[in-house]
Amino acid sequence: MQTADYVIVGAGSAGCAMAYRLAEAGRSVLVIEHGGTDAGPFIRMPGALSYPMNMARYDWGFASEPEPQLNNRRLATPRGKVLGGSSSINGMIYVRGHAHDYDTWAEMGATGWRYADVLPYFKRLEHWHDGGHGGDPSWRGSDGPLHITRGKRDNPLVRAFVEAGRQAGYPVTGDYNGAQQEGFGPFEMTVWKGERWSAARAYLRPAEATGRCTVVRGLARKVVIENGRATGVEIARHGRTETVHATREVILAASSINSPKLLMLSGIGPAAHLAQHGIPVVADRPGVGQNLQDHLELYIQMAASQPVSLFRYWNLLGKAYVGARWLLTRSGPGASNQFESTGFIRSQAGVPYPDIQFHFLPIAVRYDGRAAAEGHGFQAHVGPMRSPSRGHVSLRSADPEAPPKIVFNYMSHEKDWTDFRRAIRLTREIFAQDAFKPYVRHEIQPGDAVQDDDALDAFIREHAESAYHPCGTARMGRADDPMAVVDPETRVIGVEGLRLADSSIFPQITNGNTNAPSILVGEKAADHVLGRPALPPENAEPWMHPTWRTAQR
Repeated sequence: MQTADYVIVGAGSAGCAMAYRLAEAGRSVLVIEHGGTDAGPFIRMPGALSYPMNMARYDWGFASEPEPQLNNRRLATPRGKVLGGSSSINGMIYVRGHAHDYDTWAEMGATGWRYADVLPYFKRLEHWHDGGHGGDPSWRGSDGPLHITRGKRDNPLVRAFVEAGRQAGYPVTGDYNGAQQEGFGPFEMTVWKGERWSAARAYLRPAEATGRCTVVRGLARKVVIENGRATGVEIARHGRTETVHATREVILAASSINSPKLLMLSGIGPAAHLAQHGIPVVADRPGVGQNLQDHLELYIQMAASQPVSLFRYWNLLGKAYVGARWLLTRSGPGASNQFESTGFIRSQAGVPYPDIQFHFLPIAVRYDGRAAAEGHGFQAHVGPMRSPSRGHVSLRSADPEAPPKIVFNYMSHEKDWTDFRRAIRLTREIFAQDAFKPYVRHEIQPGDAVQDDDALDAFIREHAESAYHPCGTARMGRADDPMAVVDPETRVIGVEGLRLADSSIFPQITNGNTNAPSILVGEKAADHVLGRPALPPENAEPWMHPTWRTAQR
């Protein structure tokens, strides 16, 4: 039997951060992880990001149920099954979110999670390298475990995207993670010295180096609860079932898909649903598995009139060159995720802060690595940030090996459709600016024929993809809120000695990619677990567009 002060389920973004902070404080920690090692070039090389996301070795391989508004397509829902979790298979994009996201969390009952409260934790986790592209160091952290860098931005298309945004009348921002998110500017990535800098490398390795943190390989089957208190975790490994014991607390950090599943398998969730599967009810929490949110996006793809895109490497010889250069020198195209320019804009007047995000890529290609048949091209991934649609995660069976049922209910509100159409039209306007005139041949998709609302809606139904930001399935709120699952100190309501700290607890999805907020949750939760006072709040004032009430830009 293995015993530690704390048992953490999941060596992902939040779990690794907590493991390090708890071990650093002198506590003993066991981290349960079903996946294997994160060693190897497919994970380490930023330019190879499309590979691990599509490999069963590293990914749980989840998919949604047929989505009624999206032609009953089942959408891929990758989650990392590897040391580092999804931070080892994601696109490495670093976005804190907007200040107002966290102020909204606090308004929804997550007391102590305003932007002023979380800003010091973002600074604590960051080791920011601005690369001379602007930004205010007073908003950023300089000696945290997580390295954050910017790409070289030497492809002319990458700079054209920001210039086109400026020509279209939008602001340019030197640092969207600083005072001003709104506008166009350089993207940031969790890459250091040409290699992916995952939560495993930033936090788990240093945690293990203390001698107080051990990774246990196995599949978590359920939390062991005795007399209303979590005392350990039942795991399957080497063909048998064992129990790992926690003398202080059990902490779930298994992802927004697996954490609610584990709660339900442990008897914590909607009582009627648990009864359907013959699971004895420990705590009737109807919010477990509810409130599922995600970002949907489309690729607006353009064919290029010049051979300036990354398509020149999209052949056997080119890929061999990129791989060899990276292996030998950690430089070249393989040393970047190639998401080097971004934009955050407001969809219309009266929207107080950005609700549309762009990921610009100097090649026309899909996440699964398939390039557009047109050859040289470029694309912007675009989608609304705050969909009102909500889905749920539920048990398929009481078998811990069975994948859960995932229903996103994408595009189930009329607002989703108006927001998405507007996002497509605003993207086309940016690509029509003078900055792109030397490079545009024609639009690949949606294509010039797709113009009216009905045609755009048909395109959305057939081509919208998840941006892989599922969250919210065990939301944080006041202890007396019947739909809250954890309180603002990340304690599971109704069970002693049990916490949950990962993207499940987001009351509302944040603006942009969700890895940075997930790591933030692990950092802040660690202080709650240790009983430490929160870091002193910082009342820095974020930039708001002065005419947001009356102007879209």
